[in-house]
Amino acid sequence: MQHVQKHALALVAGLFLGAALATFGTKGLAQGVGNDLDNGILVSSSAFLPVSSPQTPEIVAETIKVVVTAYSSTIWQTDDTPFITAAGTTVREGIVAANFLPMGTKIKLPDLYGDQVFVVEDRMHPSKNFIVDIWFPDYWQALNFGAKRTYIEVLEG
Repeated sequence: MQHVQKHALALVAGLFLGAALATFGTKGLAQGVGNDLDNGILVSSSAFLPVSSPQTPEIVAETIKVVVTAYSSTIWQTDDTPFITAAGTTVREGIVAANFLPMGTKIKLPDLYGDQVFVVEDRMHPSKNFIVDIWFPDYWQALNFGAKRTYIEVLEG
C-alpha cells in the first residue's frame, strides 16, 4: 500500500509541476522565488505547495436523525465547572454533548458542517435523548444557533 501511495504522490507532484510550467514557464514560475545563477534559474523548494499523503477516509458506521442544539460555558447551562466536560477534558471547538452515544464517539454533521469531525465528550440532562449539543465559546453564538433537525454520521473506531 505504501508503494502505491508513493507512486500516486509522485504522479500528483509531476502533474502539478507540468501544469505550473505550462502556465508560467520556468522564468515566470521562479520569478521572485528562485535565484538567478549564470542566467539559469534555480527554483527554491518553497515555490510549490507541499503535497500530503492521502489519509484513510472515515467509515460511516451509522446514520441517525437528531435534533442539534448548542450550549456555551455558562453556569446556568452547565454545572459549577463550565469549562470541564463530563469526560474530564477542557471544552474546545469540536466538542459535543450527547447521551445516546459513548464518550469519545466521533461524528459528523454533514448538512451543517460538511466534513468537520466532532467528538462526544460531554453529557446533557438525562431526559435529553437523540439530541446533540454543540459547544460554542460564546453564549450569543450558541443562542443564535438555535435548534435544527438533521442527521449525524457516526464514524467507526
